[in-house]
Amino acid sequence: MVAIRRMRVEDLGDVGDIWNPVIRNTAATFTTEEKDEPGLIAWLAGDGPRLVAAEGPGAVMGFAAAGPFRPGPGYRFTWETTVHVAAAARGRGVGRALMEALAAELRARGGHAMIAAISGENPRAVAFHARLGFAEAGRIAEAGCKFGRWLDLVLMRRGL
Repeated sequence: MVAIRRMRVEDLGDVGDIWNPVIRNTAATFTTEEKDEPGLIAWLAGDGPRLVAAEGPGAVMGFAAAGPFRPGPGYRFTWETTVHVAAAARGRGVGRALMEALAAELRARGGHAMIAAISGENPRAVAFHARLGFAEAGRIAEAGCKFGRWLDLVLMRRGL
């Protein structure tokens, strides 16, 4: 059985093991800087919920997080989300469970909307978010560059 819970410092090794191959090997994220322990610790302490999915006492199967969409008080009810699932756990509903738990957490904080910023080269993520009730809100052509290619950014929105 998959349990969703708040992320802890001791989960960060597993989080890095899930996130860094995505950074290193794909254009699913525009960053090229892998997540190290100090960076993950600082990120964990940041504003917004950080959740993990784990099966029993075992390793983390995936994680979801949200942070402020943009600085400034006018955006305080809008959250940008991220979700990543370990390759071995994909297709088992882990991502959906994480995102629904994240939505509930944001709703409890008075959140109004979630924004997903997705690489245009990641149609599976676009389809995943659409299945969760996100709708495309905009597309910014060539917003990022990775692997020597210009990448579009797809913005998707879901109301809370």
